[in-house]
Amino acid sequence: MPEVELDFPRAWVEFKDPDDSGQVFTCDLTWLTSRWSCIFGGGCKGIYADRPNDGCCTLGAHFSDKDDEKRVKKFVKQLGRDEWQFYDEGKKHGWIEKDEDGERKTRRYDGACIFHNRKGFSGGEGCALHHFALRRGMHPLETKPDVCWQLPIRRTFRDVELQDGTAYTEITIAEYDRRAWGPGGHDLDWYCTGNTEAHHAADPVFVSNEPELVELMGRAAYDVLAEHCRRHLKSRSDLALHPADPGVRD
Repeated sequence: MPEVELDFPRAWVEFKDPDDSGQVFTCDLTWLTSRWSCIFGGGCKGIYADRPNDGCCTLGAHFSDKDDEKRVKKFVKQLGRDEWQFYDEGKKHGWIEKDEDGERKTRRYDGACIFHNRKGFSGGEGCALHHFALRRGMHPLETKPDVCWQLPIRRTFRDVELQDGTAYTEITIAEYDRRAWGPGGHDLDWYCTGNTEAHHAADPVFVSNEPELVELMGRAAYDVLAEHCRRHLKSRSDLALHPADPGVRD
């Protein structure tokens, strides 16, 4: 089946952050209750047709801030040759580069992120930092750049001022669709969030990505969100179904 259109009716929920009265969460229930899952190594075609085995690792990862880079650096120092295919290259010539705007990111080497172990590597195909975490009983969100473990969940912030003079910070939790990549997102040859092939998970996103959502929202806010998601699924509203999900296509 083809990739679904970017614009379709969605259901949203809005609630105050239990841990901070100055924050309000706005969450995309249609996305969070969808049956999407990452299919890297199991049907993912990669964002570029000529690099089908790279997944979304072709471009390298921008760091969200200095703390993000510092955290990743700590784990890069612990990677061994048996875990990181380009260990020698990274150690000798570095694993960080700047983009055309001077923003720091993981270096691209041989056509993809330097931490992307290529198909056939004995230490495992895919992100070296991801494998590092799993082998040590850690969650990959602890070792990978922020953008890598957050994708395809998108968190954005907006300051809102009401007519009565009060204000709050709106935190949106939504689908990281093609548009979130910027103008170039429309040129990707394949992308998973709206693609029917990636919507066959046994559990909805709010369940399968609980660790990531807790990290992005806090435990108390996640628990509120999870209850809204469960109620939304029980409602069986048309808006509860992502158009890429099997229940919509069948």
